[in-house]
Amino acid sequence: MVIKINFTEIPNIKQKPQNRQELFNVWEKTAKQAIEKRVRHYYDVFKNGTEEEIFAELAFCLFTPQSKAVLCWKAVNILDEKNLLIKGTADKIAENMTGVRFANNKANFLVQAREKFLSNGKIKIKDFLKSFKTPQDLRMWIIKNIKGIGFKEAGHFLRNTGLGVDLAILDRHILRNLKFYNAIEEIPQTLTPKKYLETEEKMIKFCNDIKIPMAHMDLLLWAMQTGGIFK
Repeated sequence: MVIKINFTEIPNIKQKPQNRQELFNVWEKTAKQAIEKRVRHYYDVFKNGTEEEIFAELAFCLFTPQSKAVLCWKAVNILDEKNLLIKGTADKIAENMTGVRFANNKANFLVQAREKFLSNGKIKIKDFLKSFKTPQDLRMWIIKNIKGIGFKEAGHFLRNTGLGVDLAILDRHILRNLKFYNAIEEIPQTLTPKKYLETEEKMIKFCNDIKIPMAHMDLLLWAMQTGGIFK
């Protein structure tokens, strides 16, 4: 059974702070405790999670491009309940991905990813992930070897499993906020690998300057957008 995630509401956070000091105040006074709890959860996912639960997190991040996270996690749970996540064919997986865009392609990506971690019909992924020296090295392996996953999705997977909580997860929403708070001069039209890493460095500097941990910033900015934390 995959790990269940509940939406954590953070009251009174949806009004956008207008400068860096206000952003810090919102984090410190309103959101910090809830975000710390979720970050601890990410570490627990890998420490206490099963092989299948870690693979489920990878499946989720394969599903998320251009799709709503809540629907993607719902699809992962349905696949798990029907024993399709580990044993299903691409066609059967796609049939059960309601609400996930490009389901056929993503189902194929999932099956291909699964083949890399299957041993005697069982998922073996945790020891492999632990074998890398740095989160950056592991991220690059995932990008190069798991079709359908780029820098953003790889960072999301590693954050959600506690293996890379300080990696950037750069989507349009995060980029807009980085520009709003003058962490970047402009939103890149396209995020090439070079531009992604350059922007990640600027986000790290922004977090250091404002004294909000990198592990918290993505969750804080998303909480401001949605009123709480999902994944």
